[in-house]
Amino acid sequence: MPSLSESRRRLLQVSSALLKKAWSILQRLGIWRFQEIYARSFANRLTNIKENHKFQKNGKEGHRVEDAALGLRHIVSDIKENRDLKYVFVWHAIPGYWGGVRPGVTEMEHYESEMAYPVSSPGVQNNEDCECLNSLAKNGLGLVNPEKVFTFYNELHSYLASAGIDGVKVDVQNILQTLGAGHGGRVKLTRKYRQALEASIVRNFRNNGIISCMSHNTDGLYSAKQTAFIRASDDFWPRDAASHTIHIASVAYNTSLHPMAEYHGAARAVGGCAIYVSDKPGQHDFYLLKKLVLPDGSILRAKLPGRPTRDCLFSDPARDGKSLLKIWNLNDFTGVMGVFNCQGAGWCKIGKTNLIHDEQPGTISGYVRAKGVDYLSRLATDQWTGDTIVYSHLGGEVVYLPKNATIPITLKSREYEVFTVVPVKEFSNNEAKLAPIGLIKMFNSGGAIKELRYDEAEGTAAADMKVRGCGLFGAYSSARPKMIQVDSEEVQFGYNEESVLQENKVIPGIKVDKGTVELAGTNQYNKTGARFAKWRAVLKIGPKRAI
Repeated sequence: MPSLSESRRRLLQVSSALLKKAWSILQRLGIWRFQEIYARSFANRLTNIKENHKFQKNGKEGHRVEDAALGLRHIVSDIKENRDLKYVFVWHAIPGYWGGVRPGVTEMEHYESEMAYPVSSPGVQNNEDCECLNSLAKNGLGLVNPEKVFTFYNELHSYLASAGIDGVKVDVQNILQTLGAGHGGRVKLTRKYRQALEASIVRNFRNNGIISCMSHNTDGLYSAKQTAFIRASDDFWPRDAASHTIHIASVAYNTSLHPMAEYHGAARAVGGCAIYVSDKPGQHDFYLLKKLVLPDGSILRAKLPGRPTRDCLFSDPARDGKSLLKIWNLNDFTGVMGVFNCQGAGWCKIGKTNLIHDEQPGTISGYVRAKGVDYLSRLATDQWTGDTIVYSHLGGEVVYLPKNATIPITLKSREYEVFTVVPVKEFSNNEAKLAPIGLIKMFNSGGAIKELRYDEAEGTAAADMKVRGCGLFGAYSSARPKMIQVDSEEVQFGYNEESVLQENKVIPGIKVDKGTVELAGTNQYNKTGARFAKWRAVLKIGPKRAI
């Protein structure tokens, strides 16, 4: 609750929240040897579909409150009505809880759960010695009868929906591939559970309210016909220094106050995925969050899943000591590319954990080119020449990039950069050039431009845009605009006529009182054909004028 209040005070609307494992009523097994303290939680089994006493108003352990208004609903109502939260999801495992549903429990008998003991394949066991799987293999799991599993999901989800819950995060899905014996095999069992799960979601939650988790097994992916939101990575391990770079690399190929938060945040911005954080209540980096989230709680989400550029497909950006990871995506009118130095850590087959194999991986150099953003030409006008404007989020630089030219980039270990790539519009009637970039303080600047139309008439040129969000909007223009309007009202804007300094093979630089100062890396830029554009036009769009 304090976290939500602080977000409102900082003018950042949080739209969703997830209640995780602690809400369920469980049978806890008495496993007390020190080595098994962590593993014992995986053997706990569900004994009721309703919330435990901690989530009831004035609840007491061992005493059930039957008044629904005093149950989970009172918490959900409070955070939606008083904290302006739009959506609340809760967690549950695909078998109910990690240890399934306890057999023979009053009010749960009709699910016909029976004890089953997971059997993992040698290949999986050889890859990782999983504490969860070992615990369940030893203590067993209460598996709901596949013929009754729709009834289980429907009753669970209908109760949650009646309490105001908008959807569920369904975890532990890959456990089904270890329980196929006696049920026709893992594929048949998985298909039965997934069909029942998705049928219940459709019946009880609007807008396909499900997040899938631990569902990377092949049978699970092919059995998921409606689920659109799937976690694409291993868990986020904030205290494991070896996990961060390989996390980004792994997501590309298939907490905000943390030292690596910006690194992860930049990857989310180009990934086309939802943004969700696991900050401690009241501990947030709002400077970072405002690069990802608009004041109304929405995000500038790219249109596609983020994917490696073609020149990254057959390299190892985590361990080869020479490659940068480049992830591309598209917006409605711009491309976006994140570049990451992920070198130095990866999965160790011997230790069966993420391991730092190079404590000082050093800097890695590479290049960025517009054609690294696939399908960029589909966003441009018919007469596009292939020239682009490239804006670097951290560097704050705007570079005019002729067709097939490249921009050099060098990143230290765990550094990143995000580039917005914009096709240049060349007006035929007055030789002017224009490229709207977007909200330049956001990671995915170009995601703010939702509509764009160019007009030419009698020696004049204009661009009409619909922009989502508020903040500083940047654009490249080869000539000073006569005027800029927001909501049909003329507004002030900044423009620097002397900021493009390589129009005639002049060394790029910044004009100051004492002459021209060369920019770092200018010789490299000259060799690759790029030229600095720097800022040409910037205006501020306030929240009241945001569209």
